[in-house]
Amino acid sequence: MSSTTQFPAPRLVVTTHTADGTSVFASDSQITPFQPFGPKGSSFSRFHSRLSVPVSNASFPPDLSGTLPRCPPEGVMFCTTDFPPGAQAPMHRTQSVDYCAVISGEIVLSLDGGEEKTVGAGEFIVQRGVNHSWINRSNSVCRCLVVMVAAEKVVTEDGKALEETVFAAKK
Repeated sequence: MSSTTQFPAPRLVVTTHTADGTSVFASDSQITPFQPFGPKGSSFSRFHSRLSVPVSNASFPPDLSGTLPRCPPEGVMFCTTDFPPGAQAPMHRTQSVDYCAVISGEIVLSLDGGEEKTVGAGEFIVQRGVNHSWINRSNSVCRCLVVMVAAEKVVTEDGKALEETVFAAKK
């Protein structure tokens, strides 16, 4: 695989219990990445999402593989995002705290105040409801692992609640 090709589809192994409580594998599958912005845009592989926490380990989550990764208002979401060279996500804010690990490549995290940081493989981000954009200025694909946990709205000193701003897939 060259440095500018997409990664292979992620493999997801899920465990569960039998009726008597014995631990077993529930599934072992490849996750087909969702490419809402076309082949040159970012792609998402959603692994798990729950509508609220704490979660039930006795039930299975809904299949949300063909949707943009959004954290449910009281829940949690687990996914990867792949950014090919030149890909950029528009400025947006989520109502969550996002734990991001850059697995491969590097990504520029740009904030609405004009600041930017380049974050590389093996480095981490804790994003706290900020308005942000992702930009891959490198010649390699960047893969980020993300866990989003629902959060209260950020409220400014003057009492203004900062709302979620999202972008839509290409039609």
